[in-house]
Amino acid sequence: MKKVLIKGISLLLCVSLLLCSGLFASAEEGQADAEVKISRIHCSVCGDTATQRGISWYTNIETDTVVKIYDASGADVTASLTVETVSEEWEDYYMHKAYISGLEAGESYSYEISDGETVSCGSFTTDDGDDKVDFIVIADIQASTLENFQKGQKTMQAALATVPNADFYANLGDFTKGCSNEEWEYYAETMDGINSQLTIAPVVGNHDEIENWFNNLFALDTSECEDTSDGVNYSFDYGNVHVAVLNANDWPAISDAQLTWLENDMNSTDADWKIVLLHKPPYSLGKHVKWPDSAYLQKALTAVCDRTNVDLVMSGHDHVYVRTEPLNANKVVSQEEGTTYILAGTAGSKRYQFRGFLLNNYFSEDILAAAVSQKKGYSNYWDGETLDNWDENCVGGLFCAISVNGGTLELKAYVVCD
Repeated sequence: MKKVLIKGISLLLCVSLLLCSGLFASAEEGQADAEVKISRIHCSVCGDTATQRGISWYTNIETDTVVKIYDASGADVTASLTVETVSEEWEDYYMHKAYISGLEAGESYSYEISDGETVSCGSFTTDDGDDKVDFIVIADIQASTLENFQKGQKTMQAALATVPNADFYANLGDFTKGCSNEEWEYYAETMDGINSQLTIAPVVGNHDEIENWFNNLFALDTSECEDTSDGVNYSFDYGNVHVAVLNANDWPAISDAQLTWLENDMNSTDADWKIVLLHKPPYSLGKHVKWPDSAYLQKALTAVCDRTNVDLVMSGHDHVYVRTEPLNANKVVSQEEGTTYILAGTAGSKRYQFRGFLLNNYFSEDILAAAVSQKKGYSNYWDGETLDNWDENCVGGLFCAISVNGGTLELKAYVVCD
């Protein structure tokens, strides 16, 4: 199939924000301190996106919570449905996971998490298997205060307003800054309403690698993982798109075992589009290039992508936006022959400046197709000749909207002005 990949970046100057309904009902105020609080809710890809989902949540006390699934008419879904709920104490909270299978393709479902009094609700729609797929990608909210989490929330709300029928979204890692309970509660306060109504494909970041945190937070298919203590790698199909998610917390960045897994995974799919998601970037103009991870990824990961005809690689970590030309063996080639690499900026407020000296040192100038720095006071975009350009409208959180329609993949990047 002839494939066309369309890229662009836009400024989202005036966006009608989607004010996501909280979908959260707590017990009445005035109850005892021991009332149950359900938070950190995620509905995640978990195996076959047409028939399966994973749902995870935390409670502040040990309690028996159950999941009920309803179809679009509100009827209970019980036929060929398997729900396994696991409760485990973690950092003074209790994590819960439900693995759901036996769903119908292309159907809308709602779910209810309840201990009998406290109730939290959400919804999702399974993959219908056609060749039209829309999804959102964000990276690096990496906040530690409620105010900064709210800025990440604003970016995600703008993304949902721009792609209201998104099939899922990917978060490319660094959900919080310090991976503390306080920060995750801020995250829940600002993001639970979004996560409860949209399926997430989470990617582990280096700020998420505190032992077992990431695996405890999400109900994912870990069957291909050698070790889940510092993150998870997995893959899934959505329509005619195959997505592989890597754990870049190995040393150096991606282990040989993961690279072998990725090559086998990509060679085993007949999907029209092949996409890789990971946290650390092979190509960057940000400050983390001083570490060996990116140099290793630029050599080792790209070689696998070349051999397996990966179309698109998306990463975070360096808090600037970079898009390469289609590449093979680190050289610019046609779209059909190469892989496009996207460094997806930051959805939050911690923004880096360009390291202009990297051009023609870390990688050659001809490779660079687009670049935007979101931080006020620094050079902020690439005009084809220099990075020393400024546009005050390019200050804010960034998200990417990807639309696949048969043999065309269109990627647009938006800056949501502060």
